[in-house]
Amino acid sequence: MELFWILLFSSIYPLVRCQGVYAPANAQIVHSGAACNVKDDNISERIYTIKEGDTLVLQCIVKGHPRPQIRWTKTAGSASDKFQETSIYNETLRIEGIQRVQGGRYYCKADNGVGVAAIKSIRVDVQYLDTPVLTVHQTISDVRGSYYQEKTVFLRCTVNSNPPARFIWKRANMLIEQSKDNGVDIYEPLYTQGETKVLKLKNLRTKDFADYTCQVSVRNVCNIEDKSVTFRLTNATSPPMVRLSVDDTVVVDPGQDVIITCEVTAGFPTPNVMWSRYPGPLPLNAQVRGASLILRAVTPMDAGFYNCTAVNNVGNPARKNVNVVVRTMSNLTFQITPDSNKDSETIQMGRDLKLSCHVDATPQDKVNYTWYKNGALVFNSDSLILLRSDPDMAPGTSSLEIVDMKFRDLATYSCVANFPGSSVPELRVDVNISQSISPPMLALPPGGQVVNAREGGNAELVCLVVEGKPRPPILWSRTEKDLLMPSGKSVVETADGRLRLRNVSRDMMGSYRCQTAPYNGLNIKRREAQVQLNVQYPPILDPVYQDTRARNSEMVTLRCSVLRSNPPRITDIRWFRNGDFIRMPMPDLKETPELKFKLEPTNNGSYECRVSNSAGTSTCRFNVSAQPYNAEFYFDTPNPVRILKGNNYSYNLQWTQREPEATDGIIGYWIIVRKNKQNLLSKQIALKGKEPEKGVLMSYIIPDLRIPLSYEVQLSPITTYSTGEYVSRIIQYSEPYTYPRPSDHVCGFEDQRICGFSQDRSDVFDWTRQNHLTQNPKRSANTGPETDRSGTKEGYYMYIEASRPRVQGDKARLLSPLFNVTTVRGPKGSGRVPYCVSFYYHMKGKHIGTLNVLLRVRSIASVDTLLWTKSGHQGPNWRKAYFDINPSGPFQIVFEGIRGPSFEGDIAIDDVSITIGKCKQENTVASAGKTVLIGGSQALPLASWLTFSLSCILALLCR
Repeated sequence: MELFWILLFSSIYPLVRCQGVYAPANAQIVHSGAACNVKDDNISERIYTIKEGDTLVLQCIVKGHPRPQIRWTKTAGSASDKFQETSIYNETLRIEGIQRVQGGRYYCKADNGVGVAAIKSIRVDVQYLDTPVLTVHQTISDVRGSYYQEKTVFLRCTVNSNPPARFIWKRANMLIEQSKDNGVDIYEPLYTQGETKVLKLKNLRTKDFADYTCQVSVRNVCNIEDKSVTFRLTNATSPPMVRLSVDDTVVVDPGQDVIITCEVTAGFPTPNVMWSRYPGPLPLNAQVRGASLILRAVTPMDAGFYNCTAVNNVGNPARKNVNVVVRTMSNLTFQITPDSNKDSETIQMGRDLKLSCHVDATPQDKVNYTWYKNGALVFNSDSLILLRSDPDMAPGTSSLEIVDMKFRDLATYSCVANFPGSSVPELRVDVNISQSISPPMLALPPGGQVVNAREGGNAELVCLVVEGKPRPPILWSRTEKDLLMPSGKSVVETADGRLRLRNVSRDMMGSYRCQTAPYNGLNIKRREAQVQLNVQYPPILDPVYQDTRARNSEMVTLRCSVLRSNPPRITDIRWFRNGDFIRMPMPDLKETPELKFKLEPTNNGSYECRVSNSAGTSTCRFNVSAQPYNAEFYFDTPNPVRILKGNNYSYNLQWTQREPEATDGIIGYWIIVRKNKQNLLSKQIALKGKEPEKGVLMSYIIPDLRIPLSYEVQLSPITTYSTGEYVSRIIQYSEPYTYPRPSDHVCGFEDQRICGFSQDRSDVFDWTRQNHLTQNPKRSANTGPETDRSGTKEGYYMYIEASRPRVQGDKARLLSPLFNVTTVRGPKGSGRVPYCVSFYYHMKGKHIGTLNVLLRVRSIASVDTLLWTKSGHQGPNWRKAYFDINPSGPFQIVFEGIRGPSFEGDIAIDDVSITIGKCKQENTVASAGKTVLIGGSQALPLASWLTFSLSCILALLCR
């Protein structure tokens, strides 16, 4: 199913002519196509209803000259919400398989640069009905003054739907009515907004043990069928309980298998067991076999919380969690902290010294640290104090304190980190304590304070540790707090102090800070320095591209402005025409580059201004010519179509010329008419000495086009020296709109305006415009026409769709335009003018209902009079009907289709005409093989309905 919307742009203020026919974009909203339901809300905005999963098509048809550009945006809430970032620039917005989250307000913005842009909105309501969920809860309480316990059971039914669902409860397929059973209550819990209904079984009885069904319905909106869920309540019904085969936390080595079983210990019906993981989904290598979860050859990526959930819709689900921890160990670092009480930065005899060791590990608290001195295991003593977890350091850090350092303490100390009993390899770091340990010093290489790099190239920032032992790594960061490093991190570590940047861009320009790391060296005040990165780029020019048009023999000036440049000094300026260097005096490099010349047929072409600095070259490009600007098609021509003999039509093509004074005088136009990529017409339109004026319409009648085909038209202006670029548009056959006066025109519903006909808002559903190409492939094959009355697949007709959700007796009314005939006099001897109403109808199918044609006369009150009626199957062919009317005042013709007993009941009409004068009697078949003529006798007797109509009007007047 597809839902179509058409936005027809029209102004909310009188149309203003700007420089002739130039006018701003404007809009109004009309409906075309089938929808589940269409209604207006209190702010005159259409609400379109569509079933979830169907295809939504929103079409925006605009008016205004030049042709407006269209932009679609969407918000989920009110019109004051901001537009989303994503937009669609197209007349048609198509959403395949629309989802509920895609409902909301859609905006169509049309802008042509003239006046204020037009914005219209449509609200799309997505209808859906999920399968309901039924859960059972029970309470047991003592009843005072009695010797029994009261057992109450609650059956809770929840569903997601739009619109809100209607709930029906059944016990063993029998409807449960609260008014007829004192043992039940049916109610809606607070704050559930209509999506939950509870069936309460009070003081459980024997008959309450049965099958219960919760049926939900949205009343067949959008053909959404009812859904239901059933639960069997027995005296064994109980909530689930589970237990795990492992502890709450499981710690394993990488590569090991993990098997966790979630055993169901209680619950009826038998609970279903499900496994999930947080964060993220289950690993790809995870296997769920019954109640067991198997993780093969785990990696650190498999770590996380695994959840076992048992559900049988009784009570609350039973849940158990397991934290799977995969051991990891990396990045073992050390720190040398001189005596902090003495504010020292060097190692001195007689003072304290602390060595610290830290490893990044999971789990951190399970790491075991072992200290060695010259390869011998260190034990606690008066001079060596071991701290398994140093409170002054980061968590998980072990320290070795050397008290009152002596020469014997000068040695190599080793720190070894491991997981006892684990296969994870241990890590070791050695620290040589000697009198040669000294604080580090940073230095920048000569000229290293500022590093110049070209945009797109590479750069290296250098910050060296020139003195000190041991030499720590260097940490790089941006001096501006809010800026990250090019890698996206806040800090980058380099072992050698060299920060290498690739593909340098302008946003990398700025100041960088280098600091000594507090680890793998002395734990003292950090040393730091700064390096400035200067990114050089070629000049930024304006314009990048410019289309310049002028008359031949006129002076042309081309300017190429330098907006920014780094370095700012310009080193060279050169001009080129069609790739060839233009020899000219050396321009002033401090002035804006400029080129002046007289335009002639020989120097039209592509011009380039190449501006250089030491970082590179940039280019301004100009297309210079005397070629005229393109024509601008005018799309709002009233009644461009004229009917010709032989099922042909002509089209009044209109356009304006863009900037006609900018180039040589336009002497004519080339016009090409194409169908299926073949030229049907190619000729020159001469202007006969009258040049186009800006904003003034020009017209050309294209003859002998075939009804109802469409054609591609190409148009190009011509001057004495050149021809402009072709512009293209599609012209389509549309019904000539000559109402509200009756004429000889036949309305075949070939365009979306359907000749001014409209849908009656007081009926149940609408007539639909359709042709063979737009028929639903899943439609009923035994009803409805295959083609329009003329037998062409492209031709349109109006029909009523009898399929669901339509029911017997539903009415759809199609109203003609209002014809004002109060000032028209009839023939001699008569006070009223006769009119002939003629149309074709198609009523094929075993469930055909009724087609009525009524006359609606406007007076103090509108009066409908039945003129013609037909019911039941009328065969597979189109049939013609016609009759005379003599209305007493302004009138409309009403086509009323009434749905029959079932879905094979589509009724269609085509080729409607309302003409002045009596109908000509016809006794022959009207169309080759497919149309059977039904004469005037099919209408009700004229005297009968005329008498009835007059009596109704007199009764209203007398009242």
